[in-house]
Amino acid sequence: MANNNALDALLSQVPVGELAAKLGVDEDTALAAVKQALPGLLGGLAVNAATDEGKQKLEGALSKHTPADGKISLDAIDEKEGEKIVNHVLGDKQDAVANALGQQAGNAGVAKLIPLLLPLLAPIVMQFLAGKKQQAPAQAEENGGGIGDVLGGLLGGLTGGGQTKNQGGIGDLLGGLLGGGQAKSQGGIGGLLGGLLGK
Repeated sequence: MANNNALDALLSQVPVGELAAKLGVDEDTALAAVKQALPGLLGGLAVNAATDEGKQKLEGALSKHTPADGKISLDAIDEKEGEKIVNHVLGDKQDAVANALGQQAGNAGVAKLIPLLLPLLAPIVMQFLAGKKQQAPAQAEENGGGIGDVLGGLLGGLTGGGQTKNQGGIGDLLGGLLGGGQAKSQGGIGGLLGGLLGK
């Protein structure tokens, strides 16, 4: 249940109503698109954090973000900063990830919102993870957990664990697009993606 608690906490910070108004869609469509876009960001961060160097860079970046409490206003989101985060996390695979997530949605209306949502959601995700990092006990870091465990839990909650296998495999998707195969040999992402696929 911890996965769902973390996921609910993250979703509670997303201003779905404001996003819906900005994008000109109803709230249900906006929420569906948010839930479809988040695994792309979280998966990219997880791949980045799968190496010691990547994990250090991510934790360094998180230290520059102030944890938020409660729903984040759209006015407080720096979209330019969000674009930088997305570029760093997904690199030249940004369009491929957005397209693949859109195809998985099976809904053209939701699919076209994903590229627009990524830079708006990225600062929210970073602020949320910054808060989680502050809460994480020191021993979790020593045991190799910490931010990697948080990302794994969020991804598991979003993609429904074993159900993902029937949905086309977001783990395979992100692993393939973002170089999960390389990271697998370095430990971390292999277990994460394997878990997403219900293995």
